[in-house]
Amino acid sequence: MPRSAELTPAAVHVVAGVITDARGRILLARRTAGRDLAGAWEFPGGKVEIGETPFQSLDRELYEELGIRIDEITPMIAVPQAYPGKRLVLDVYRVNGYRGKPRGREKQALAWVPREKLATYPMPPADRPVVALMTQPDRYLITPDDCADRNAFLQGVERALVAGIRRLQLRTRQHDDLPSLATAVQALCAAHEAQLLVNADIDLAARLGCGLHLRAAQLAELAARPLLEGRTIGASCHDEAELRRAESLGVDFAVLGPVGDTPSHPDRAPLGWRKFAALRETVSLPIYALGGMEASDLQNAHRHGAQGIAAIRGLWLS
Repeated sequence: MPRSAELTPAAVHVVAGVITDARGRILLARRTAGRDLAGAWEFPGGKVEIGETPFQSLDRELYEELGIRIDEITPMIAVPQAYPGKRLVLDVYRVNGYRGKPRGREKQALAWVPREKLATYPMPPADRPVVALMTQPDRYLITPDDCADRNAFLQGVERALVAGIRRLQLRTRQHDDLPSLATAVQALCAAHEAQLLVNADIDLAARLGCGLHLRAAQLAELAARPLLEGRTIGASCHDEAELRRAESLGVDFAVLGPVGDTPSHPDRAPLGWRKFAALRETVSLPIYALGGMEASDLQNAHRHGAQGIAAIRGLWLS
């Protein structure tokens, strides 16, 4: 069974391995002619057969495809994804050790790809969240609204950055000079090589040259992706329609919730992980789980296809 076991039995369980070489490059295999999505690049692996564990299946598939035997694997993410006429769970593992030299035993092309170049390769939809997990932050801090004490607020931002936060959304409606505050937060983010997104304000994002996080209400209002060349855009979503709209606009990731109970959305019934996974499979966007999340929820989020977690209180260090 998939690690994301709450999905219905109709979902096909597929395993894939992330294999790295001594230079840190990652092995991709190209789908051969005559297969679905022929020509796309993917992490090597295949379907789990009845009675196999994920390890057994991955060892068999990688031997058949590449001629290698694996020694140890670590779970990374299980991505539920709907395709025309079928559903699958792409269950991805990091291969920590293997024997042999990978070669294309099925006449498939292979490529050793630097991590930062993975997103430039055309891949099946289920692989996109895997790439996001490997190349982008798995925690997304949303700042609290209360920033009346500017110095205390900035100290809180810096504490979070020192603790390892590398993607941060500035969301506040309680500051008289938001551009000044945003500039100060941007400087802190730059010092820690972290990414700043401002909430909703397209003009401010353009002026600062930072990222933008769209509110759900903005998704219906926009005719196209905001013209912020080279800047990351995220979006808040609560249902399938909003996820599909976010994807059609070309945003880089979505935040979906609330998954659990949260004081910031007391009027919304929690989705729960089953519903989160069901919504996750309707798009190929990388998605953060929001709502009652703590750092300890990361592993569970990955098991349900999330790139990571987004949180205010759970990631804001008081």
